[in-house]
Amino acid sequence: QVQLVESGGGSVQAGGSLTLSCAVSGYSYSHYCMGWFRRDSEGVASIDSAGNTNYADSVKGRFTISKDNAKNTLYLQMNSLTPEDTAKYYCAIVEYSSLWASRVCPLHLGSRGQGTQVTVSS
Repeated sequence: QVQLVESGGGSVQAGGSLTLSCAVSGYSYSHYCMGWFRRDSEGVASIDSAGNTNYADSVKGRFTISKDNAKNTLYLQMNSLTPEDTAKYYCAIVEYSSLWASRVCPLHLGSRGQGTQVTVSS
């Protein structure tokens, strides 16, 4: 059974930074896409099993997704945060499809964690 456990959310002022972490276990996909989404279905960033990354236009240049395969942990470094980034962020994983090669995967369709709240004040 897939398990995803997020941590690292919190409150920060505009312009600040936060790093989200997600411990992932129990998946058996040979080819997968994992990442972060917010507001029910808004994909933020994803990384596939080959290490290819995609970002939503709204976060390009500010957010960085990465994964540590040895630790089975996914990260989202968020810089230059704005109040518009305020949301509950979910870590998720889906089986990979080549249809998603150049965009953020539809992570809301996969297995997800419980979410972590990010609040940015102006």
